[in-house]
Amino acid sequence: MTRPTDLLGSLAERWKLDDLTPVGSGLEFSVYSARDRDGRDVALRLAHRRFDSNANDPQVDTRALLVQEYEITRHLAAHGFPVAEPLELHLADDPASPDVLLSLYVPDDASRVDGFGLGELLARLHRLPPPRRLVPVASEGLTTRQVLATRIRRRWVETGRYVADWPAPPDPALLARHLSGITESALVHLDVRSANIRRRESRVEALLDWSNALLGDGTLEFGRLTEYARYPENQLDPEALRAGYTTLREAPPAATDPAVLACRLDTALMLALVFLSEAPDPARGPSAADHARELADALTKQG
Repeated sequence: MTRPTDLLGSLAERWKLDDLTPVGSGLEFSVYSARDRDGRDVALRLAHRRFDSNANDPQVDTRALLVQEYEITRHLAAHGFPVAEPLELHLADDPASPDVLLSLYVPDDASRVDGFGLGELLARLHRLPPPRRLVPVASEGLTTRQVLATRIRRRWVETGRYVADWPAPPDPALLARHLSGITESALVHLDVRSANIRRRESRVEALLDWSNALLGDGTLEFGRLTEYARYPENQLDPEALRAGYTTLREAPPAATDPAVLACRLDTALMLALVFLSEAPDPARGPSAADHARELADALTKQG
């Protein structure tokens, strides 16, 4: 087994990189910055391990996620969409050794996110053709409608492990009916928040981290954005996002539309498990679970 530090040293020598510096770490990946032989700033995304598991996603194949990141960002960069342009993907021969994606590094000045401009950018994304033959990792081999219903049920049951007196999950037939209008017409990011937005003077320079991407539509994207906007650190203004979006695309349904409510429930359960298990927060965890239950109740009342 090659240790990550040994692998990084070997790749830095092969790719002629200097100033290798850790800049961040998440559940599945660590990120390093460096400078290449041409003086460009680059980023290395290093998988912690080949396979991972957490409360939201019991089977995570980090290689599949890196391959997807490479393919999606290469596709979007070719269409002039702002991403961290991929340069090279290293897939380790030894399954016990980490895989690494090398991309251009996109700087960020920590300015406030321009919601209107971000909304326009998402409309541009939804107008672009998705990569050919893309089967998103997050789809679990199912249609988008099927995977939404499947993970709502799975995550509902998982949330019940942490919350006393947790009710039965929403009726599957009800979920299927409310999700029936979701299309697979566009690539949707589904993790749009401040941490994944690189900007300069509030203008979006790149959208990062396409691990959660699916084939969907504005209803699905805005369902997730509505829930993310409940947390100030995400720097999302739903009204500004909608205003920007509608300059190029038809406005998605309102937040109380049954299809949007179902998509919001998908996100609310994911966030509840983040705050109950993955990054425990004694205040946010129970509150997020209560909110998910409220959304489920609202869906049931819609009939």
